[in-house]
Amino acid sequence: MPTLSRSTALVGVSVLLVVLVLGGQRLARSGSASAPAAVAPLEPVETAPPGRVLVVHVVGAVRQPGLYRLRDGARIADAVARAGGATRNAQLSAINLAAPLVDGVQVLVPRRAPPTAAAPADSGASAPATGAVGAPRPSLSSATIDELDALPGIGPITAQKIVDYRTEHGPFASVDDLDAVPGIGPTRVEQLRELVTP
Repeated sequence: MPTLSRSTALVGVSVLLVVLVLGGQRLARSGSASAPAAVAPLEPVETAPPGRVLVVHVVGAVRQPGLYRLRDGARIADAVARAGGATRNAQLSAINLAAPLVDGVQVLVPRRAPPTAAAPADSGASAPATGAVGAPRPSLSSATIDELDALPGIGPITAQKIVDYRTEHGPFASVDDLDAVPGIGPTRVEQLRELVTP
């Protein structure tokens, strides 16, 4: 009888060990299966899109004209600074330095018109942009792209916009109508008022 009870006890201990081993393996598997769930929320951080970059062409009275890349939300003042800053003969009052940049735009920093000998005798009126006294002023309703391009603050792109505007809307009735042309604001209209005719 004592031998039977010892063998029975050994069998019972063996069964108990098998149950513990199997139970431990199941617990280990369920623990390792739940571990990756804690890492999942970090994935969107790695796939965040980079910020947008604008490319602008800075020309005119700047130290280093050329193409520049700037961050989205940059202003015209940032583009002028990237181009080495304005030169001494730049007319910064003719542009809005606080205006936001748009991708693909040309930033033109105009130069001040050189003083002419006839300016003091001229009852306060501005000399034409070409510096020729008494030269006829170009008409907004008939000037060519080259004639408009020669005006201060008007580049080839803006000259084309003026021609497109008059083609679509007819001749200019007033110099103030320039304000409706994309890319020309009130400051530029005032700058051109004495240099052009409708």
